[in-house]
Amino acid sequence: MSRTVLALSAAVIGAAGCVWYLPAVADLRAGDDRPAARRIAAFACLTGWGTLAALALLLLAQAPWRVVGAVAAVGALTASSLSVRAWSLRRGERQEAEKWAELLGAAPVAASGRLRRAALAWGLSGVALAAAGTPFLVRQLLL
Repeated sequence: MSRTVLALSAAVIGAAGCVWYLPAVADLRAGDDRPAARRIAAFACLTGWGTLAALALLLLAQAPWRVVGAVAAVGALTASSLSVRAWSLRRGERQEAEKWAELLGAAPVAASGRLRRAALAWGLSGVALAAAGTPFLVRQLLL
């Protein structure tokens, strides 16, 4: 498959991703009006989509596969690290909200078990797809 087709595919996927990165931009622009976990999650989202845009440009410029792979790996690692940090902060914020709810005598709002299972299934399927695609990327980098 030519790099131009790959670049065009990345650009189309990036354009379709506006449903994720436009709300993330709004969260970052809101500043301190949003919780820290939400701002970091928004930054992780923008990092991932920005990586895709960079990959589209690199593919269009006919950059070597090693450069494309390195940019993809660094972008994925950065976005993943930020997502884990946001999850950690969100967990702390949720625990603090539960403590305040207990002090005030209000019933805490917790995510349902079904929602957690669905999120876990989506996350694990993404990890499985990434693991399945890694050999193809490594093969391309070594050629």
